[in-house]
Formats: sequence, C-alpha cells, structure tokens
Amino acid sequence: MTGLLSPSSGSIRVLGIDPSDSARLFRIVGYCPQFDSFPKGFTGHDFLVSILTLHGYGSRKSDEKAWEVIDRLGIGEADHLKIGGYSKGMRQRIKLAAALAHNPRVLILDEPLNGLDPLIRAEAIRLFREAAASGMHVIISSHVLHEVDVISDRVVMLSNGYVVAEGGIRSVRSEMEDHPMQILVRCDRPSLVASLVFGVDSVVEVKVHEDGRGLHISTRNPQQFYRKLNRIILGNNLNIEMIAPADENVRSVYEYLIGRKEGPEI
Repeated sequence: MTGLLSPSSGSIRVLGIDPSDSARLFRIVGYCPQFDSFPKGFTGHDFLVSILTLHGYGSRKSDEKAWEVIDRLGIGEADHLKIGGYSKGMRQRIKLAAALAHNPRVLILDEPLNGLDPLIRAEAIRLFREAAASGMHVIISSHVLHEVDVISDRVVMLSNGYVVAEGGIRSVRSEMEDHPMQILVRCDRPSLVASLVFGVDSVVEVKVHEDGRGLHISTRNPQQFYRKLNRIILGNNLNIEMIAPADENVRSVYEYLIGRKEGPEI
C-alpha cells in the first residue's frame, strides 16, 4: 500500500492511486512504520518541519503545521529535546505526528501499539479513533489481536498471503456455521440454568465455569438460544451478572478458519 514493496502478483490502488506513483501517493497517505530511524541530532520540532518541507510546504507553513500537530499529540514538553533521548512512547508519538502533519486522507499504521505501556496505548487508540471520526481512513496492521478487536470496525485476515476472511468480525463469526457460538453466562444459580438450557434444541454443550458462578454454553442458533434464555431468566427470577459471546473476537475466528493458534496478519 505504501509502495515500499512491489506485489508478486495482482495490483492495489489507494483511493485510485497506484502506490508506485509515490509523489501522488504521499500527498494523501500518512505512514507510521513499526520501527523508527530518526536523523541524528534532530529535535521533535526539527523533524516535523523537515517532513513538512518534503511535502512541499514553505518554512513558515511547515513551522505552523509542526506546532499544530505537536499540540494535538501532546508532545509539547519534549518538542525542543533531541529525539535520541525520547522514551518509547514519545518516539511513537513523534512517528505518528510525522504521519499526520500534512493532513492525509489515509493513515497506515504498522504495529502502532507495539511496546507501549497501557496508558500510552490507550492514548494512541484514542488518537486513532479521533482520526477515523474526522473522516480519515485508518488502516492498522497488527498481530495484537485483542487490540484489533478494540480498535477495528472491519478486519481483513491474511494467512500466507491469502485473504481468509473480511468484514465486520461479528458478521464473519455468524457465517461460521460449522462452529457453534460460545456464550458466557454469569449468574447466581448456574446449575439451575445449566439444567434448563439443556432443553433448548440448539444447545450442544454446557460447561460450568471453574469459579462455579458461570456457564460456557455452545449453541448452533444464538438467536433462538437468547430468546429461550430470556424466558428462563424471567421465569426463575435469576440474578444475571453478564451474558456475552465468548468467541466473537478476532483470535477465535482466526483459529477456527486456519486451525492453528499462531498470530495472523490483520
């Protein structure tokens, strides 16, 4: 997508642009690579000004836009420091600032959360969501599957270079009829619920959770099961703590599709 590698077959367009046309491509694309390599001796501000100059902005406009993105990403306290002394989280921010500084229409992020502590990771996710909400196309390549679940509204799963699934994760999971849906129910009387849900035609397995306060239920017809479960809850005055799908996530879907537990490219 960034034109850094040529496809062995097939082709790709980014909003109609061939990635080999780098001059046109990087007017609309911001790219944040997994690994960084900054010019020696540059401060954060110097680096952003140099990037914006490469995008064709004059010195005054480059300076203005550099300060704008510094403020936006909260780099102000370190803008005058040399990047070589930045923390991992701050280096990630300056990479993201460089990708966003020219207001791209497409933001491509390669493992953007790798190595970040929980607070910085949450802040990064917030920034990605803000970019998407502004109308930007935000594309993330990641092996951190639980974070893909948190961030994405659409996934493309690849295995050995082939697309094995594409779409919203819930719609992909609902189409996998060979694998019963796993549902977690936590309540005050799990043994009673277990005995009653066995009477539901679509239920194929019920397991009591290790702590004795929940059930893992396998069903081939989730909609029918949820309707029956509602009647069981109301008819027995049960106190319910949680009802949620246990395998409606990227990792489970990938393991069902590929049949192994190694991480995919998402």
